[in-house]
Amino acid sequence: MTSTVSNLGPDRVSLGVTPTLWWNDDFPLIDIGIPFEQCVSEMALAGFQGCSIGHKYPADPDVLKEELDLRGLRVSEPWVSTYFTIGEEERTVENLKRQLEFLEKVGGKDIVVAEFGLSSHLQPIPVFDHRPEFTDKEWGLLTSGLNKIGELAANKNLRLCYHHHMGTGVQTAEDIDRLMEGTDSNLVHLLLDTGHLRFAGDDPLTTAEKHKQRIKHVHLKNVRQPVVDKVESDRLSFQEGILEGVFTVPGDPEGAIDFKPILSTLDNAGYEGWLVVEAEQHPAKAHPLTYAKMARRYLTEVLGW
Repeated sequence: MTSTVSNLGPDRVSLGVTPTLWWNDDFPLIDIGIPFEQCVSEMALAGFQGCSIGHKYPADPDVLKEELDLRGLRVSEPWVSTYFTIGEEERTVENLKRQLEFLEKVGGKDIVVAEFGLSSHLQPIPVFDHRPEFTDKEWGLLTSGLNKIGELAANKNLRLCYHHHMGTGVQTAEDIDRLMEGTDSNLVHLLLDTGHLRFAGDDPLTTAEKHKQRIKHVHLKNVRQPVVDKVESDRLSFQEGILEGVFTVPGDPEGAIDFKPILSTLDNAGYEGWLVVEAEQHPAKAHPLTYAKMARRYLTEVLGW
């Protein structure tokens, strides 16, 4: 098999998957009852090397590590929501510290954060109409707060990676530009989420090229463009978009994103780290193992392994 992006081999990248193919962590009612053990077993069966952490995972890091080790999986990242823009720095920092300790115990390297202060994505309202627009003061609170927790992570030889997200104040390519400009490049890294950026109306390849040196973590998520258009035209909420099938995996012929030039850009920039497949889909409509294997086959074709 001839690979397309030949240098992103297992010596440079690890392939992960999120449990959002099996259940939804933002909207727990999007669930058909798949237990943790089945989820992580199917991740391993599909050929992935690691995974992010979901709400059904064991809270005890020793138990979690034992279960993942049994299946040959590692933790790609835990998630921390930040609330700097609404004045909750102390609460955010304390939660971040707890997650850093957890990450150390399970043997991970990257911690993923996103600012959910003023976010609309969890609310039953049109996601495009009600995303927050931060004031200069709120941007200042966010960037200074991120630098602070980025330093906490760096002091433990861990990496803080910021996740732009639909329905939040860091949603578009322009927002990402401002965040990168306002934060310390040694402390705050970028998680490129291809699906969220395309959903927002921007080209993930352009952002990958512009910020390739800041990208230290990647979520490979695809979108169905007709559903993106429907979410905007029919003024749907983020949850309604998920239920309509806005997200899918790389390799799905219904997906709109060409991942090869994005991966080539990362390759040429010397990227090393996680490539994590993600797609919030309803497991009753999109069989999780089927879609996990679809994505893994696609990555085999593109990466050559």
